[in-house]
Amino acid sequence: MKKKCLLMVGLLAGINLCVAPLLLPAAASELPEPAWKAATQYVVGDAVADFKLKNVDGKMVSMKDFESAKGFVIVFTSNHCPFSKSYEDRIIDIDRKFAPQGYPVIAINPNDPEAYEEDSFINMQARAREKGYPYPYLTDNTQAVSKSFGALRTPHAFVLKKEQGKIIVHYIGAIDDNPQDPANVTKHYVADAVNNLILNKPVVTPTTKAVGCAIKWKT
Repeated sequence: MKKKCLLMVGLLAGINLCVAPLLLPAAASELPEPAWKAATQYVVGDAVADFKLKNVDGKMVSMKDFESAKGFVIVFTSNHCPFSKSYEDRIIDIDRKFAPQGYPVIAINPNDPEAYEEDSFINMQARAREKGYPYPYLTDNTQAVSKSFGALRTPHAFVLKKEQGKIIVHYIGAIDDNPQDPANVTKHYVADAVNNLILNKPVVTPTTKAVGCAIKWKT
């Protein structure tokens, strides 16, 4: 009887050892709640307040500057994040496709440059020149805009539409369903949302979970 008990203990210990590592990736994918999370942030259906942030060309940019725009694709992104780098060409393609149809991209870097030197304004300028960004790449020094949107990762996308003098949120989340391999994307969340809005249809998938690097907030 004693041998059977010892055998059962051994088996249970073995099961725990096998199961625990499987749970780690799921737990690791969850971000801790930032200190500001209790504050109000935008959800689908909210009206967005305009902002004014410095572009890599040194000029201040706001949504008001885009008088002919029908809406916007706001992407919180960064220089250092591997996920942002993976999406870089896709973001450029989104702007080239949809800006002529009234939905330009505005990219915003929310990260604290003291935490990531690669995200400094000078390095943002260098990256924008190197890649030939066709859209503004803004720095959010105070992080107030990023917090108001509720951005948590880079990249984190928001699709907005102008409606009766307001700018309304219609989509929040990931750009598509494959951060690492653009050739194997099966769901183009941002592109589908913009296409729905262009056709005056409701967005079929209004929210998804953004996948990327956690934003580094100032302390």
